[in-house]
Amino acid sequence: MTWNINGEMIESCSCNMLCPCWFGVKDLMVMDQGWCASAIAFRVREGFSDSVKLAGNTLVLSNDFPGPTLFDGNATARLYIDKGATADQRRELEAIFQGRKGGPMAVLATLVAKWLPTQTSKIDIQENGDDLAVTVGNFGQVKSHKLNNEAGRPMTMQSVGFAVMLQFDNEMLQLAPSTSRWSDPDMPRSFQTKSGGVGSFTWAA
Repeated sequence: MTWNINGEMIESCSCNMLCPCWFGVKDLMVMDQGWCASAIAFRVREGFSDSVKLAGNTLVLSNDFPGPTLFDGNATARLYIDKGATADQRRELEAIFQGRKGGPMAVLATLVAKWLPTQTSKIDIQENGDDLAVTVGNFGQVKSHKLNNEAGRPMTMQSVGFAVMLQFDNEMLQLAPSTSRWSDPDMPRSFQTKSGGVGSFTWAA
């Protein structure tokens, strides 16, 4: 069961400004539309799980929460893993990101009522300065823009609830508004996003 990974998480969701779930406080976590749908990309830079090397893989997690808050759970979720991953890598990545091997995702997994079967798809990444786009076959695109202040330094939030729970490096989230779009006929709804954030993570269990 030993594993460890580090990489980058690119979060986007359907909330209008900043997703209130980052605060980790139920009274503040009322979803803008009464529900929330998200597409979250993970870029694994380094890592292994039970001797399987995981470096260089990209995957996306799509969630649909019926609301009215994240803590009401009952979500539907699906993973999309790059088709370039080997069968062993897909097995280990699925176990980690569905929370079955412990770590931060095990906490989020308690809010998921239904996991749809994992999809494999071509995943293409394009970066241009502070702009990032992760395209997942015909399902959609996670697209974000990292914000910087007038001095050119990243605009961040530190030590907010979910950045701590997700074990972000320095407990820090960089604000990154999104224009993602997602359409999977098996998920409860298609959606577009506005809110977003980017953070580096280091996980182990």
